[in-house]
This record gives sequence, structure tokens and C-alpha cells, in this order.
Amino acid sequence: MASTGTATAPAMPAPMTGALLAITSIALALGTFMQVLDGTIANVSIPTISGNLGVATSQGTWVITSFAVANGVSVPLTGWLMMRYGVVKTFVGSVVMFTIASFLCGISWNLPSLIAFRILQGAVSGPMIPGSQALLIMIFPASKRGTALAIWSMTTLVAPISGPILGGYISDNISWPWIFLINVPVGIICAVLCWRNMRSRETPTRVVPIDRTGFFLLLTWVGALQVMLDTGKDADWFHSAAIVVELIIAIIGFIAWLIWELNEANPIVDLSLMKSRNFVIATMVSCIGYALFFGANLLQPLWLQTRMGYIATWAGLVAAPSGVVAVILTPFAARAMSKIDARWTASLSLLAFAASFYLRSLYTTDVSFGVLVVPMLVQGIAMSTFFVSMVTLTLNGVQGNQVPQASGLYNFLRITAGSFAASVVGTWWEQSANMHQSRLSEVIGSTDPAFTGAIGRLQGMGMSLQQSVGMVTNQVTAQAFLLATDDIFRIAAFAMVVLIPCIWLTKKALAGGGSAHAAD
Repeated sequence: MASTGTATAPAMPAPMTGALLAITSIALALGTFMQVLDGTIANVSIPTISGNLGVATSQGTWVITSFAVANGVSVPLTGWLMMRYGVVKTFVGSVVMFTIASFLCGISWNLPSLIAFRILQGAVSGPMIPGSQALLIMIFPASKRGTALAIWSMTTLVAPISGPILGGYISDNISWPWIFLINVPVGIICAVLCWRNMRSRETPTRVVPIDRTGFFLLLTWVGALQVMLDTGKDADWFHSAAIVVELIIAIIGFIAWLIWELNEANPIVDLSLMKSRNFVIATMVSCIGYALFFGANLLQPLWLQTRMGYIATWAGLVAAPSGVVAVILTPFAARAMSKIDARWTASLSLLAFAASFYLRSLYTTDVSFGVLVVPMLVQGIAMSTFFVSMVTLTLNGVQGNQVPQASGLYNFLRITAGSFAASVVGTWWEQSANMHQSRLSEVIGSTDPAFTGAIGRLQGMGMSLQQSVGMVTNQVTAQAFLLATDDIFRIAAFAMVVLIPCIWLTKKALAGGGSAHAAD
């Protein structure tokens, strides 16, 4: 049994007011902004980073997946850290380590070093989002906690808008290391202001046991599975002994972790939450929906830059409208969701995601910037309701003392699903493109009139035979990757529609905190 002790007085200081409240709120918002920003800022920079480090674009996606999986695995530790060291120390410590890790990412000399530092960056960032949310609520008067949550929510929406635009601009006009180095001054300001203004407001602490074995097993099976997904394509999948070993480690590690957690008195992940129908179904829908969303957000800028000739800045600008729409609609959606069953708003968001993906499945090789933007506007509608709706449904019926554990498990599963999706989408995209290219090559042979006619026209324009054949081959390759892109978006649209009936297997819930215990 762990001993218990109180490190601080139970009475907390009065809420902040005036300039102190404003400055501290901004500092906390910067912490959230940095963490969310780093989940998206590298998306449009992958081709640039890959080219500068001399690796394939598919290997460059490790920069995204390594951060996401490390962040996901660290989330379950957040509750223990806050109880053991206090919310203020945990948050400020996380910001300081995140800033150091960002600096190390910026001075990386090759891909392995960048991935290692991204893993560190993701691992130490776990407490930043829940910590900033908890502290914002703490410093605002009870009557203005809605304002605190609004600040927090808006920050989490503004960061994804800024990420692609900022990442694209920096990659095109400065140098990719600065997508990480810009965190350094922001992190220093955030840490100094938060510690200076809130160290006297530290929460009570107590010595609590930590499930080290459970955390190690979790790290083992998630890490092995992620490595398998990231390296499978290059290693020819299960023809490689290394991939087979990684899969075996993942399976055995998962089973061992499951058995351990079910029998541990203080588990790192409370699997008793799986007894709640709402929690299981809503978490499943949220993970699949988020995985499709995350994978699509990675695929589109990758396709635009590698096959459509877009620079990183313009690829980022294509994605930006979804965040703008989400920011505009979120306050109205939040007000409506306090009165409307979350199942309706969740269904609306899934339908909007499906519409956005379907519109993207209609892209052609001569698609204009305006046509690219329209589906992103529709996606913004989905983003404005999806996350709040799914959290509301997930936590509906969860006992008050289990909410921190439930929130940690939910976020771990959602973030991990996104990192897995990033690996799977990249591999699937290239394999599908190869299949389409083979089929197109069979149809367009050397004796095909369309092929010979195209060669003749290009030679008539002054190109050599070799140049003409290369030009036609490039067009076939571009068409193959377009078809692969359209296929993935079409399947994603169908999957989102299939998820809608699953939402109605959960119980009614209101985002304002009210819930209906009826099963309808």
C-alpha cells in the first residue's frame, strides 16, 4: 500500500482577475497551442524534410507517427503525474521538456535522430493539454468557467489551422528545422509566466502507486505494432523475419498487458470502463472516425506536393479553410449541443465528414484550387461538432471518480488510432497507385493508337522520342496516384456513413453535462 500525504493546504487561492488573469490565460493557451500545432505542422513539410534528409517520403511519415504514438502512450501517465507532483509542476515541467525536445528536433542531423527527438517530444507532451485545461478552469471564477473552456477549445482549433500554413511557409521560405525551433521562445515564455503566476496555486499532492509493469507492456506492444506498420512496406511485409517478429511481440505484449491490467489493483489503464456500452461504442466510433480524418489530412498535402506540383505553403492553404469554419461554428455548436442529444450532432459530423471525403474522391489531375477548398469547408462543419459530441457520448454514464481514467483511455486510443492510420494510409496509397499504374500500362501499350498519337504530337513539338515517352509515362503515373487518392477518399466516405448507425446504439447524452439514462 502506498502512503498518503498532503503537500499543500486544501484551501485554494481565489480566482484570478484583471491583467493577471489575461496574461496567465494567454500563457496557458500557448501551451495547448504548441502541443496541438506540432501534431499538424509537419504534415505539409514531409516531402521537404524527406528530400533534405535523403530518404523516401514514406519514411518521412515516421516524423508524424513517432510523435503521435509517443504522445498517445504518455497520456495514461498524466493522471498519476498530476496526483504525485501537482498540476502546476506537471504542466510547467512538461512545457520545459517539450521546449528542449523541440530544440533537439530542430538540430537533428539525420532521420533517425529526428525520429528519436520526436518520440521524446511526444512522450513529454502528454500532460500539456489536460494540464492547460485544468489550470484554466482553476484560475477563472466559477461563473466564467464556460469562458475558460471556450478559450481552451478555440486554441485547439486554431492550432490545426496554423499548423499546415506555418509549416508550409517555413519549409518554402526559411528552413524546415524552424518548424520545431519556433517552439523554443514560445515554450520559454509559457513556462516562465505559468510558473511565476501559478506556483502558489499548486494542487494537493499524494504519493500514489504507479503501474510500471502495465506501462512497460503498453509501450512494448504499441511500439512494436507501430514499427511494423511503418517499416512493413519497405521490408516486403511478412516475407521479412523482422516484421513477423514485430507482429509476434505486439500480439504477445497485448495479451500480457490485457491480463496484467485486469488483475492489477492500480492499473495504468482502467479496463473496467469497457463494461460501459456507451464508452465502448463511442470510443470505437471516435477512434475510427479520427483515424480516417487524420489519415486524410496527411494524404492530401502529400498528394498535392508530390504529384500535383504544389509547394508546401499552398498545400497548407488548401487545408486551412476547414479550421476557419470550425472556429466560426464551434461557439454556436457548443450552445446548441447543451440542448440537443449528442447522438444527433455526432451523426451530423460523421455525415459532413462523409460528404467532404466523397467530394475529394471526385478530384481530377487538373483540379483547381477552388475545387480543392470546397470539401475542406464541409470538413470544418464536421470538426465543429465531432470532438465534443464524441467526448460527451464516451463519458456519459462514467462514474465521477473514473472520469480522469476514462478520459485518459479515450485519448490514448484515439491518438494511437491516428498514428496507426498515418502508417497504413501511406502504404495503402503507394500500393494502390502501383496497381493502377500496372493496369493503365496494360491498356496503354506501345501499339495503342492513343499512346502512339501522344508520342507523335510531343515529337512534333520538338521533343525526342525518349523525352516523349518519359512525358507520357509521367502522366500515367500521375493518373495512377490520382486514382489511388480517389479510392481512399471514397472508402473513407463509405466508412463514415457506416459509423452513423453505431452512434444510435449509445444512450442519449447532452454536451452541457446532462445525460439521459434511457436507452433510447
